[in-house]
Amino acid sequence: MKLLIFFSLLSFSASAQLKWKNVDSLFQPLPSSVHVYMTNDSMYDGRPNIAYYVIADLKDKKLNFTTDTTFERRLTPSKFYERNDQPLLVVNCTFFEFTHNHNLNMVMRNGKVIAPNQQSIPLRGKDTLKYLHVFPSAIGISKRREADVAWTYTGKKKKPIARQIPRIPFKDSINYITPEPRRRSFLPVEDFLNMYNRKWKMKTAVGGGPVLLQNSEIKITNNEEHKFGGKAINDKHPRTAMGYTKDNKLIILVVQGRFPNLALGATLTQEAQILKDLGCVEALNLDGGGSSCLLVNGKETIKPSDKEGQRPVPAVFMITTKH
Repeated sequence: MKLLIFFSLLSFSASAQLKWKNVDSLFQPLPSSVHVYMTNDSMYDGRPNIAYYVIADLKDKKLNFTTDTTFERRLTPSKFYERNDQPLLVVNCTFFEFTHNHNLNMVMRNGKVIAPNQQSIPLRGKDTLKYLHVFPSAIGISKRREADVAWTYTGKKKKPIARQIPRIPFKDSINYITPEPRRRSFLPVEDFLNMYNRKWKMKTAVGGGPVLLQNSEIKITNNEEHKFGGKAINDKHPRTAMGYTKDNKLIILVVQGRFPNLALGATLTQEAQILKDLGCVEALNLDGGGSSCLLVNGKETIKPSDKEGQRPVPAVFMITTKH
């Protein structure tokens, strides 16, 4: 009987939703269409946890959803906050490399790509002359203020091309890919049909990966996007993610991590579960770890995990307000 009770409690703790508290009062002034919530409920597995999310109405025309990025340098989110005239919200987004401080994912602003994807990844070891070609995911917001998550290709053009279904990466000895039919292409024929003239007409977008939710269900596309190796998707880390709900609300989530006995972080599956519980239809993981940082009116929500504080990043997603 005791064993049965134990397993019943275990099952309940694994499926029970986190309880969130409205903390708008800590981040005023806020427009009526934006709210901030936090939880220190234990994570689904009973481990210590701290997380925040912001929910914003995409249809509120007084809100502007935009981005900012740097060139071959990085800034802390607080520095982005200062140089963008103190926006309502600033959050880290893209993955990046430290050598040249380049974004590895697409960034769009005012309908144009201002930072491209890394589509071709050099392979190591025996495949040193091979390249893995991937289609990274991104979340975008259109001029009609509708959100979408898609798998994207950015070439030399200012408009990205998007797929609504993920694609298994492929490899060859060419260090680039192109969907242009008038040139020699290294994309299979089915990708011509799926991608050519499928411009992703977004006004604002940021990339990351992998996708966490599709059609309101947990479907993590790490194998297709080649973001984390081995069993890394089960590791606990600080997390940043974005998703949207059926009623056109944007949700920006951050999970604190790497603080023993206080906040350990979340696995990708746990992160996906949080967003599903919050009602997201689609959701996307963004760069996490020491990069995770969300500012509301310039104030930190979670505490960044780096001992130095906020990690400089090359791009941020922002919400500004129109007065």
